[in-house]
This record gives sequence, C-alpha cells and structure tokens, in this order.
Amino acid sequence: MKKVLIASALSAAMALPMSAIAADYKVDTTHAFVNFKVSHLGYSFIQGRFNKFEGQFSYDDKNVAASKVSINLDTTSLDTNHAERDKHLKSDDYINAGKFSTAKFVSTSVAETADGGLAITGDMTFHGVTKPVVVDAKVIGQGDDPWGNYRTGLEGTTRLELADFGMNVKGASTYVDLDIVLEGIRQ
Repeated sequence: MKKVLIASALSAAMALPMSAIAADYKVDTTHAFVNFKVSHLGYSFIQGRFNKFEGQFSYDDKNVAASKVSINLDTTSLDTNHAERDKHLKSDDYINAGKFSTAKFVSTSVAETADGGLAITGDMTFHGVTKPVVVDAKVIGQGDDPWGNYRTGLEGTTRLELADFGMNVKGASTYVDLDIVLEGIRQ
C-alpha cells in the first residue's frame, strides 16, 4: 500500500506543468544591496545602505504569479558613511533601531506589468508597523555562473511614507526611497 501511495504522489507531481513550480534562490549578499535615499530638509539628499540583510526568493519567468520574495534587514546596520549621523538616525528620533532592530518585506503577490517589469506586492514591517507596499521591479538577468551555480538577479524600488510606519519626524523628509538589488543562487 505504501508503494502505491508513493507512486501515486510521484505520478501526480510529474503531471503538474513544470512552469507551475518556481525555482528557489538564496540571496547572495556579497552581490546584493539595500540602499536608501531620503531628502535632507528639501535641499539635498542623504544616501545610505543597510550592511546586513538576508533573504530568499522564488522566480519562474513562465509563471510569474508563482514567484515570491522575503527579505530581512538588520536596521542596526544602517550606514550613511558618517558615524554621528548614523547614531542619530538609529536613535528613537528616527528608526529606533534599538527597539526595532529588524525590518522585513514578505511578498503577497507578484504580477507582470505592461512594460515587462514586475509589481511585487507585499507586507513591509518597519519601525514595528506592518503595511502593504508595492516594489516596482525587473529581472536584471539569469544564467550559469563560472562555479556551476545558476543565478537570477532582480532590481526594485519602492517609497515608504514614514507616517504610515508611525514615524512623524519634524523638519525631515516624509518619505524614504529604497533601491534593492538581489542576486540569488538557485538552491
């Protein structure tokens, strides 16, 4: 009986269209980044990055709807290349990294856009608040690397309205733009 059940399960799995199964990737953080840009009093911009993050995604160009993305950011790794400013931005005046040391994005759907890009809708948790956001993304490229792995690269941008995440900062920008590049190794 056990052999019949296993054979039935294998037969059912092989009957599924191959495009229904998205490939799983682990983000290669040495070839990926999460950068941010925020207006400074309307006169210029402060740019920075999160040095520590991890993530995974699934992607199938023949069935984009089966794709998904999950990224965790260590907010204590915020880096604007200026130690005193970083200390201030990590304080409870801004992101309160001591209390909210992790930010995360988990996709709820992925859809192709009319221009061939991707609209990745998901839940963003930042500053202890979870809100839906859309990341405008595209596939950078896919293929074999020189070490026998298969890689896919994604690029995306989104804007976070700070008030949506419980941040009412006086005299500062009302938003932050995120620029994300993920290179994943197929598992």
